[in-house]
Amino acid sequence: MEINKLAEGQLQDKFLQCCTSMKWVRRMLDDCPFRDAGHLSVCADKNWLGLEESDYLEAFAGHPRIGDVASLREKFKSGEKIAAKEQSGVANADEVVLASLAADNRSYEDRFGFIFIVCATGKTAGQMLDLLTSRLKLDREAEIQNAAEQQRKIFQIRLQQLS
Repeated sequence: MEINKLAEGQLQDKFLQCCTSMKWVRRMLDDCPFRDAGHLSVCADKNWLGLEESDYLEAFAGHPRIGDVASLREKFKSGEKIAAKEQSGVANADEVVLASLAADNRSYEDRFGFIFIVCATGKTAGQMLDLLTSRLKLDREAEIQNAAEQQRKIFQIRLQQLS
């Protein structure tokens, strides 16, 4: 696997592009080398499960806010950014949906203390808004688990692009 040929610092940078939890990154580095893409995927899940809430929050903080109109518009100017590609379903959203995403994301952050995390790949802005609205009704403990599962899906997609 090409990923096994990277120096530790380069590999750390690659893992940080997938997930910004330093504990997860350190665990991934400890598991090197990887036999194949399947082994990489299994290690990523194993290293994610059972982390502390603070580790999950550290990972969530590494994401842009979905629905932050100015930030998203700026990101779409640069096609190189991973998050922009993943959130491409927002690119053609109308201003009403974008404004609703921004407002509901602020409500979500006020309620839970972290930004709304969703695996946006393949989702339209309307679908993300529906998910955001439904998840606003949950309690914080349930939402931490939902957000952690979304983060897991995100890093699995990003790892596939690395391997």
